Amino acid sequence: MKKQHQENLLQTLKARFEQNPHRHPGIPWADVQARLEGNLNVLKSLQAMEATGGEPDVIGLDPKTGVVTFCDCAKESPTGRRSLCYDRAALDARKENKPKGSAIEMAEAMGIALLTEDQYRALQTLGEFDAKTSSWLATPPALRSLDGAIFGDYRYGRVFIYHNGVQSYYAARGFRGLLQV
Repeated sequence: MKKQHQENLLQTLKARFEQNPHRHPGIPWADVQARLEGNLNVLKSLQAMEATGGEPDVIGLDPKTGVVTFCDCAKESPTGRRSLCYDRAALDARKENKPKGSAIEMAEAMGIALLTEDQYRALQTLGEFDAKTSSWLATPPALRSLDGAIFGDYRYGRVFIYHNGVQSYYAARGFRGLLQV
């Protein structure tokens, strides 16, 4: 990642951080920037989040460790991460009309993790996300072993968590990522 790209990304992240103080009250940008500068792998992950429409922003800081948490804060599920089945096994199991990939593999390639149900519910306290789309969520192994996976959305003023077969994919379903630095 070229130095100019790093600087542009940091400017974008800082502007979003300053425009949305309700997502990270009491967290100074200087602390966030200190965690990011020189951390090329993290910057690449944040750039991938940005490039796929995630609009990553800070949603937390651990006061004991200094770890900063970034999450996709786009109003709807990131456009560059939709029409994906849940994981590689689901993708391989589809006989026809295969999607372009899987949420788990794409997240791993980007260096991020799918949100858990609890993380998704916490994100929804910071705004109304996925009012027209939905997002795959990290699925407990017991459910995944039954060929199911969970996803969430926001409708009628509340968060809903649903289930679907892992092989399913929809134009309006993607995934949100979480990155801890």
